[in-house]
Amino acid sequence: MTITAVVFDVGECLVDETREYGTWADWLNVPRHTFVSAFGATIAQGEDYRQTFQIFRPGFDLYEEREKRAAAGLPETFGEEDLYPDVRPALAQLRADGLWLAIAGNQTVRAGGILRELFTADVDLIGTSDDWGASKPDPEFFRRVAEVVPAEPAEILYVGDRLDNDVLPARAAGMQTALIRRGPWGWIQQHDLAAEQATFRIDSLAELPELIAKANAAAS
Repeated sequence: MTITAVVFDVGECLVDETREYGTWADWLNVPRHTFVSAFGATIAQGEDYRQTFQIFRPGFDLYEEREKRAAAGLPETFGEEDLYPDVRPALAQLRADGLWLAIAGNQTVRAGGILRELFTADVDLIGTSDDWGASKPDPEFFRRVAEVVPAEPAEILYVGDRLDNDVLPARAAGMQTALIRRGPWGWIQQHDLAAEQATFRIDSLAELPELIAKANAAAS
């Protein structure tokens, strides 16, 4: 089927999270390169990334620490300067090509507010796990995506950097997928055999307009 809608993950798809990893290292009073090394090792071992925090502070509660950071005037945040440089041009081209666009990822209410400030004029819908009460890779998250997107699941292309959270559950929900190779997961998971299940494998969002156009021409 042709692709009529594109839905984007947030972290390491639209937003470069390098600065945020650094601020967590600072909050834990851990050298930044040490924190990032442990983060990568945790992912490579197939563990939940939140286990990284336990290495440095056993019993660490991410939700509580987010609240403490906010109370201290150091909340998790991102802005225009953290967007990958291909984001704005790709969104503009995809919209010009007539595609329906959305952003949907595992994000807090605060992050959802920032996303709306940055992208309301560029996409048709923004949804987060906190909005929907379901987090990836829970199938319920992708059911919610399918409910809000005005297209059949097979006409939706979900774009993300992770196999476990993005490509595989979106594919199980009947969607087409694009796996982008950037960020910790994108690089560490690139040689996993499951990556072959992605409809497209890309290094930049700039590749999407041409890939979608060619796929749609072939499908029609």
